[in-house]
Amino acid sequence: MSSLKYFIIIILIVAPVGCGDKEPNAKDFFALEFDGAKKGHKVTEPFNIKVKSRKGKVIDSVHYQIDSRQIATAKGDAAQSVDVSGMKLGKRVVSTKIFSEGMSYELADNVVLLASETPKLYTYKILDSYPHDINAYTQGLEFHNDTLYESTGKYKRSSLRKTDYITGEVIQKVSLGDGFFGEGLTILNNKIYQLTWQENTGFIYNLRTMENTGTFVYGESQEGWGLCNSGQKIFKSDGTERIWSLNSATLAEEGYIEIYTNTAKIPNVNELEWVDGKIYANIYQKDAIAIVNPDNGAVEGVINLKGLKEEVTQHEELDVLNGVAYNGEANILYVTGKNWDKLFKIEIVEK
Repeated sequence: MSSLKYFIIIILIVAPVGCGDKEPNAKDFFALEFDGAKKGHKVTEPFNIKVKSRKGKVIDSVHYQIDSRQIATAKGDAAQSVDVSGMKLGKRVVSTKIFSEGMSYELADNVVLLASETPKLYTYKILDSYPHDINAYTQGLEFHNDTLYESTGKYKRSSLRKTDYITGEVIQKVSLGDGFFGEGLTILNNKIYQLTWQENTGFIYNLRTMENTGTFVYGESQEGWGLCNSGQKIFKSDGTERIWSLNSATLAEEGYIEIYTNTAKIPNVNELEWVDGKIYANIYQKDAIAIVNPDNGAVEGVINLKGLKEEVTQHEELDVLNGVAYNGEANILYVTGKNWDKLFKIEIVEK
């Protein structure tokens, strides 16, 4: 054997094999410390954060980010005050890049940002009631030029309807295919947009003829629940605490807000209505509507509609409140529910 071959064999035998080496874990050396913000922190108040060395590692500097947005740089292990005013509420990801002894490490954790104020409480007064199809499993409700449009659900029974809300007459009806479960609707730029529940499909209709002109698919949101629009953006709920904003031209999801009060998140967000710059969100299986700031997700008010369901005919298929419409009248809403035989005109009264 030549001396060169012998040398190569020796090198292969004694050289360490790098592919099995374990990469250093940042959590072995460092810890993120918050002043209680992990459990919930009001968005109007800054919170303190620092990186603590666990095994005597010298920290040179730390770069902080929230949801990939650079927020601060700290020298050494100094605590850093983080201003979160103007940020969206909900669970936010705080990530760090730690520089220590010629190496860099990455560490991340969550904080929960809460609304700064307790929601105002509202009740209601019934002003009038109108006939409503008792077989309509109401999922979406919206006025356009004093005509009420309604989306109904259930497989093999789902539909889009144009109605005379005063008489309850269904002027025009489009049935969905048997495999679709209709959900929320909204009207924008002479088009009707209608969601389906778990079919990842939305329908587009010509407002004048109610002819189906196309479809769209969902993005990260897994289900379709409620829709409304601001005149520029479309907002979509998916049954969680999230409300997604959609591009009105492409229907692509562009982001979301998470619905929080000053103490907790509000899950099961369902039917939506846009009222004077706010999103009115019906909470599924609750006799309540949350008044939501569309910029950050803060619940600014809660309308208690308890007792309204008792005002309709009680029967086996009677289900929950669902269906909120606004017709431009101050402090006035039109509400109904799944298989309710009445549509109510109510005045919203602050408690």
